[in-house]
Amino acid sequence: MTTTRLQSALQSLPENAPEAVVDSNFSTQLLEALGFQSQEIHPQFPTGDGAADKAARKTVGDDIFLYTKSNSYLLVELKGRDINLSSESAYYQKTVNQLKRYLLAPNCKTAQWGIITNSCHIQLFRKHGKVVFPATQCLALNDENIDEIVASIRKKIENPAKALTIAVYNNKGGVGKTTTTVNLAAILAFLGKKVLAIDFDPNQQDLTSSLGLSLSEDQVFKALTEKDIEFQSTAQTFSFPVRRANTELKFDIIPADQMLASKSEEFLESYFKPNTLYRNLAPARQEYDYILIDAPPNWRLFSKQAVYAADVVFIPTKHNNLFSLENAATAMKKFIPEMQAEKGDGSPVPLPIFFNGEKITAPQLAVAQQEITNILKTAKKEGCDLLPYFYPKYTTSRKDLHIHQLPSYANIASSAFSRVPAVYRDRAAHDYYKDLAKEYFLQ
Repeated sequence: MTTTRLQSALQSLPENAPEAVVDSNFSTQLLEALGFQSQEIHPQFPTGDGAADKAARKTVGDDIFLYTKSNSYLLVELKGRDINLSSESAYYQKTVNQLKRYLLAPNCKTAQWGIITNSCHIQLFRKHGKVVFPATQCLALNDENIDEIVASIRKKIENPAKALTIAVYNNKGGVGKTTTTVNLAAILAFLGKKVLAIDFDPNQQDLTSSLGLSLSEDQVFKALTEKDIEFQSTAQTFSFPVRRANTELKFDIIPADQMLASKSEEFLESYFKPNTLYRNLAPARQEYDYILIDAPPNWRLFSKQAVYAADVVFIPTKHNNLFSLENAATAMKKFIPEMQAEKGDGSPVPLPIFFNGEKITAPQLAVAQQEITNILKTAKKEGCDLLPYFYPKYTTSRKDLHIHQLPSYANIASSAFSRVPAVYRDRAAHDYYKDLAKEYFLQ
């Protein structure tokens, strides 16, 4: 059997090769196998927040990346073989955080991909705006699988999905999932993004109703279960006229389906595989900037389909509702990992929680923080570190207990009566959701 260049590079590395040796003997061959030539690779790339070990981008006309250092596309963070990068190791999360910091740094706004590797393990991450999430699991490399794994990574980075797919989910009802989905879709559309919202709670049907749209009789069911019907063909468009600008704000909605509501879960499971919604969204992921899925408050068929289909899970909570916080933790500890194992590519991952639509006094916040402390301690005993998902700005040196808050505002809740998103009717609501979009999604 002929030894490939990549296999040869791997074989040349001593068992405990330090980072400098992995860099000189392996990293260039890896990037070449990913389709980059020498002038398309920049070592020690200045991100604006430290230097990434390698950055790469294809040449465009006379714009040679090695010389211009502009518009980076892929960052690589290298470690030595003496550093354990398996996903169970202590150094793994530190390296992931380092890569995320580089990807979100000022000079990397165009970067879409990141890789961590020590030549024993490799993992690919995708960046969409402010969101960085796994595009593969952390994979062990050896002579037999390295060519196949690197080829699959190359296929991903050369054919990126346009959309970020977001499941809005909490196992607790009454936390504002539908309101969040509608207004986030509307503000992203206002900001020039192409958005698809999916009402995947066919029993409640609140998203469809809140926009004054018609229910699907059975078209969505047929699109999900029959090969010759495209899922996107079931979408309706919500339009809001902006008279001063003589234009319209628009986003697309796949409505709730009455056939899905009328059938038993046992019946539906005979038609649905775990990846049914995910598979049917493939064309939409190349057309839209954002796909938002409004999932029901349970852990049954439709919620599982929504979470499986997502890149990330966005979890509204209430500071004064202990059960919403406990259910958020349960989703992070149990439900999301269940779908990660089923899906096999490292996604979806939870985004940090936010407090949704309630006025918070200092004493109330202190009570919520104490409950969160108890939740974090319990999770730690179970082997789960949930700290980044409750307090994303917390560090050992800066104990920041920041949780993003969407303030209470009556017009947000009452906007459903007008069948128009609150962000299109009210300036305060508009600003609240713009802040939410910028906090979590827009770089």
